[in-house]
Amino acid sequence: MPRVIHFEIHADDPERAVIFYKKVFKWKIDKWKGPADYWLVSTNKGRKRGINGAIMRRVKRGSTWNTIDVPSVDGFVKKVVKAGGKVVQKKTTIPGVGYMAYCADTEGNVFGIMQEDTKAK
Repeated sequence: MPRVIHFEIHADDPERAVIFYKKVFKWKIDKWKGPADYWLVSTNKGRKRGINGAIMRRVKRGSTWNTIDVPSVDGFVKKVVKAGGKVVQKKTTIPGVGYMAYCADTEGNVFGIMQEDTKAK
């Protein structure tokens, strides 16, 4: 079955977006040495789950929808707000799965944060 293998976050100000995602999720982000403004994002640091991606200069207006696995939705909502983002949809329970909230980064991109319900297993 095909699966997502890379994500891209489009930003009007990629440098500002890099700062936001480093602050909130502690991702390793490095500017690509190629011919375009492109920052490579490493999210998996020895973990089995997850994918890597990039931040790039926005070409066309639109939202980026990604879901990010976090240990605590409540804790990461606080980090998002502190780093200049905002909550778009408050934490909700997904029965048998976990907890989810939607946030927007400093560029207006919407993303989900999800906390697994370890008791559901």
